[in-house]
Amino acid sequence: MADFATIDEYLDALPADVRPVVERIRQTLHDAVPDAGEKIAYQMPTLTLDGKSLVHFSGWKQHVSLYPVPPVDDDLAAAIAPYVAGKGTLKFPLNQPIPYDVIARLAKAYVDSR
Repeated sequence: MADFATIDEYLDALPADVRPVVERIRQTLHDAVPDAGEKIAYQMPTLTLDGKSLVHFSGWKQHVSLYPVPPVDDDLAAAIAPYVAGKGTLKFPLNQPIPYDVIARLAKAYVDSR
């Protein structure tokens, strides 16, 4: 695995079909949390708030993921249920529409859980 210094370097290393999805997730998260910063942590793009990691996201051949799963209300829990993959991972398959609206709601849940 390569060592990435920036999120742009990470994006450059993604397969051409995965990169636009991860870029849109990045933008969706920033739109929902305008004060967020970003860094690479655990070799993944990471949004930060007040210098602390808020959410990690990554692109893979068949899915994109967000980590960890934040505390959510019942409505959001139902919306993310199909994507929960283990205790702390959400996997969004690339062969299905990516629920960017749900990702925006998750971003707010990450902020609210701080």
